Amino acid sequence: MRVLFTVSDWPGHYYPLVPLGWALQAAGHEVRVVCASSQTGTLRRTGLTPVPLVEPGLEMAVQGRLRNFWDAQQGRWPHPEPPPHPLTGEPLARLDDFDFAAFRAADRPRIARATSDNFDAVVGFARAWRPDLVVHDRMSIEGLLAARVLGVPAVLHLWGPHGTAEPEPELRVIPGDPTGSFPRHGVPPMGPELIEYVIDPCPPSLEPPTDARRLRMRHIAYNGPGPDPGIGPPPAGRPRVCVVWGHSVTRMYGPCSRLLPELAASFTDLGAEIMLLAGPADLAALGEPPPGTRVMENVPLRTVLPGSAAVVHYGGSGCTMTAVAAGVPQLGIPFSAEQALNAGRVAKAGAGLVVPASSPDRSARGRAALRRLLAEPSFRQTAARLGEELLATPAPADLVPVLEELAAAARVPAPR
Repeated sequence: MRVLFTVSDWPGHYYPLVPLGWALQAAGHEVRVVCASSQTGTLRRTGLTPVPLVEPGLEMAVQGRLRNFWDAQQGRWPHPEPPPHPLTGEPLARLDDFDFAAFRAADRPRIARATSDNFDAVVGFARAWRPDLVVHDRMSIEGLLAARVLGVPAVLHLWGPHGTAEPEPELRVIPGDPTGSFPRHGVPPMGPELIEYVIDPCPPSLEPPTDARRLRMRHIAYNGPGPDPGIGPPPAGRPRVCVVWGHSVTRMYGPCSRLLPELAASFTDLGAEIMLLAGPADLAALGEPPPGTRVMENVPLRTVLPGSAAVVHYGGSGCTMTAVAAGVPQLGIPFSAEQALNAGRVAKAGAGLVVPASSPDRSARGRAALRRLLAEPSFRQTAARLGEELLATPAPADLVPVLEELAAAARVPAPR
């Protein structure tokens, strides 16, 4: 069987798909991953085969910053500082320093051409390579179009607790087709009703809403390559707390998101070993680490989280699902609606707490929340139960026969 993956230009979007790619290859199937050229090296390091065909009209980071700027213009930006410049990511002194209307008027034709060219390129590759099945992330609907054109099954792989049928409009994050490429290729207009199959990597207690047929598959934590850091067990009598801050949130949200120094300082007297995991820019802003903290630069979370008493993060799906798999209680400090959804669903299940990043007293509230996570056994018990529930769901290798059956059924003409 040939399986085509299509992914966006954001590693956090396609890292959850990597273990399924491994399982398909281990079962003897061919896998190709259509991607942007910027992702070729990252994908090659996963052990999958990249096919750099698409060049996004707007990089994912720019899309996120444009959304934040738009929200600020509409009065929905909850932070005191303006959002970062949508194109450069540099701090904005005021909103008037970026002309959104002029940017849209000047760049809309270029973005439309690039988007249309990407659809055509993926359809052209699919026609030549002839996959039996397509797997795509939610931001890469080129795969859905190609599958529809070829008449093969398309499967959307979710990132975590964020589903495809969320009731809140701001959480319905599935791209549209402003170029009309779907009808141009003889496919019905793009809409959520075209999504027939969804891979759900969550335990049932975190089940995201979807109108598609749900294919359960255990989340296998993959946060990028990296060696075992050899950190050893936590010190006797001091629970380990991982504070995770990634470059993705700072690229999207700018200076208001650089909370690592503030959080590290607020957690120092809780009697815990505080382990700070971040990239170089966030660690540089930290300066001299507070007493009792350990700094880990660019270390995959999955290698240090097992055995921890709690994890603090901004609500990204990668951190959320890695913690669920490890059975670790979570404190979410979200910036966006999607991050708040991830953290909120974990909290609703009883395995974590949420403190919005926009809270003026977030340090005090975060400290109190972390103290609760460390002191109250119910959080540890529920987090462990979620981990066990996840372990009981099918592994990626178990999903391979299901996908084989989908592909085989599509090859058999329906009875008249």
